[in-house]
Amino acid sequence: MTDAPSPATPADALRFAFGTLTVLPVRLTRWDRTAARGGMLAAPLAGLAVGAAAGAAGWLLLLLGAGPLLAAVAAAALPAVLTRGLHLDGLADVADGLGSGRPAEDALRIMKQSDIGPFGVITLVFVLLGQVAVLAGQYAAGGARGFLAALVAGLAARCALTLAARAGSRPRAPRASAPRWPASCPCAPPSPCSWPRRGRPPRRGRPLGPYGAARAAAAVLAALVLAELLLRHCRRRFGGVTGDVFGALAETAATSALIVLALG
Repeated sequence: MTDAPSPATPADALRFAFGTLTVLPVRLTRWDRTAARGGMLAAPLAGLAVGAAAGAAGWLLLLLGAGPLLAAVAAAALPAVLTRGLHLDGLADVADGLGSGRPAEDALRIMKQSDIGPFGVITLVFVLLGQVAVLAGQYAAGGARGFLAALVAGLAARCALTLAARAGSRPRAPRASAPRWPASCPCAPPSPCSWPRRGRPPRRGRPLGPYGAARAAAAVLAALVLAELLLRHCRRRFGGVTGDVFGALAETAATSALIVLALG
């Protein structure tokens, strides 16, 4: 008989989450199913770190005199840098697989190819445009609001990974290109003609007040609902979950959360 693996400590879980979901130089001390389970539970913490870094980058550019659009581009680009672009790559592959309309094995073969097909390109373009558009609108309303939007997007993306890694998500066979986890608008400020008299812009609610917290919670909840719908669809189409599906879920959740924030 073999001894049961010892429970993963919180430090093991954090190392696994940051070591597999970011490019941060975190040394993994355990590489087993128990540590992986803890790492997926800690994934939202990695999301908070990535979202905070992205939001701070955009805010810093605003403070240095850049416009909201440039700040939004930085806030959308930094998460891709901090994750080696794995989530965007997974989104493109899943779009190609689903868009092909082929049976499961043929769709998976398409997803394994190193190139990106038309469905993947179109999906990437519109997802990134949507993210930048929403973030530009949030940064136009203030650096704190843009920071919060990037933070919520990062949190929603990694919560979707935790959702997908729960029991019952049957993995497909491992793939060489899969990430290392176990088997990843209103975009302009109000027009001056809509301001109150005396030429002053309207007062906006505090992004971190009760209303801001409620909007953030609603955005994360809506993002998880949409991620769950996509997860179920991918299970039916592919017969399980791959690393590409994890990436597609993360980007879907992040974009959905931003759209909900924009609607607020």
